[in-house]
Amino acid sequence: MFPFSLENQTAIVTGGGTGLGLGITRCLVAAGARVVVTGRRAEVLESAAAEFGGKVIPMVVDVTDTKTLPAFVARVTEEVGAPDILVNNAGIHVKKPALEMTDEDFESVLRTHLTGAFALTREVAPGMIARGRGSIVFVSSMTAYMGMPLVAGYATAKTGVIGLVRTLSAEFAPKGVRVNAVAPGWIDTPMLRKAISSDAERERKIRGRLQIEGFGVPEDVGWAAVYLCSEAARYVTGVILPIDGGGHASF
Repeated sequence: MFPFSLENQTAIVTGGGTGLGLGITRCLVAAGARVVVTGRRAEVLESAAAEFGGKVIPMVVDVTDTKTLPAFVARVTEEVGAPDILVNNAGIHVKKPALEMTDEDFESVLRTHLTGAFALTREVAPGMIARGRGSIVFVSSMTAYMGMPLVAGYATAKTGVIGLVRTLSAEFAPKGVRVNAVAPGWIDTPMLRKAISSDAERERKIRGRLQIEGFGVPEDVGWAAVYLCSEAARYVTGVILPIDGGGHASF
């Protein structure tokens, strides 16, 4: 079997209908997976799924509403198949100076990126462990590696993801389930465009760090996720993989 194939595997991608999540979805489908994409807006998910001719199944889920997640995982298992892959991608962004960020601003970011991702992982992992196989991928960020202004909640959540990945990997790897993360840098998505649209100095600083010219595209992250979920990465767990054009390594 081709070691990068995901043929006959069922994947869940949270926030899979737009931006980075849609790029990840495209790559998982190209590698052979059936993909359940989640989000809060039915019309967005259905529009994204229409691109794939039945290989992508949209399901409306808000990962921050953690009490709904057991029923969601049961539905995926019954209607699509037991999840072999989980990509925790759903996220929001609040760009404000730290002293202007309210408790609700801060907590809303953590609830989506960290609490919701952990809660969904807690629902999916037992089935993977029972079958002795599975791959879980979290989405971290370059903000976990370097100090950037105006993103206190986001950076805290993405740094927390790294600790969570390492702990879950230590617990799950002996049971056949690998846990890794991708750490995107500056990927051309609506979230990035919103962050730099009125901040020319921020964009200049970002571009000045890049060793590979230009912003990445969502599929750059998607293909990394395919690798981490595939048999090609059977001996890879607890890894945080930067996908950032060399930004974290720059002078």
